[in-house]
Amino acid sequence: MDVVGDLLARERRSRDAALVTADGRERTYRDLITNAYKAANVLRYLGAREGSTVAVDATPRLHTTLAFLGAAGVGAPVRFDPAAGIERGDRVVLVDVADEPTTEPAPGTNLAVFGGPPERPETTHWEQELWSENPGMPPSGVGPADPVVREGDAPVTHRALLAAAAAVVERHGIDAETRVVLRGDFADARALAAGVVAPLSVGGTAVLTARAAGEPAERRGDVAVVAADSEAPVPEPVRATLPSFAGD
Repeated sequence: MDVVGDLLARERRSRDAALVTADGRERTYRDLITNAYKAANVLRYLGAREGSTVAVDATPRLHTTLAFLGAAGVGAPVRFDPAAGIERGDRVVLVDVADEPTTEPAPGTNLAVFGGPPERPETTHWEQELWSENPGMPPSGVGPADPVVREGDAPVTHRALLAAAAAVVERHGIDAETRVVLRGDFADARALAAGVVAPLSVGGTAVLTARAAGEPAERRGDVAVVAADSEAPVPEPVRATLPSFAGD
């Protein structure tokens, strides 16, 4: 794979489980890839293009995952920090509908919300647009050296993110039968690489969690991905080592 959008190749669509959300619902590779195509088209409609940045809520959910994959497909790097996205005038900002009242987009920034219909008429209802969109990936000229994630002022390229994911796959023996449980969020691109990109790259399953602090954790897979500074125990038998990003 050369770019993150290669995860969405049409021939990879199958009935195998690609993603499990915090509520336990499974999405197949067919579902995930088809809806990532739709997400790419919604973002294009909102003005996202190669080089323009999309700011997305960092909570690991179905719609934030689709937004990341769709943005990667059209060449728009993602910033998992909506507040910084507004401050920097990113092209699209995607947040939970509960955050709409306190989210004021800058001029030229399109605000979209998921989790229900928005209050403001100028805010885009993400799900409504997503489910009605064309299930085909729009064309893009994105390349391996282009940024796919922005962490502050430091971009992470497609090449670096995929290489980090490949290192996790090799180190922990992740394959199509492995369920990788992300016990963190997307704010750390290393966790995104290990918890989502790594399993998807080999046909495995990415499992998202939303456990409150102090709540007992139940085993949900084979490999756990946690924040680098976390010392909390995990129920999975393997705790992944977060990768580093090699320079381009």
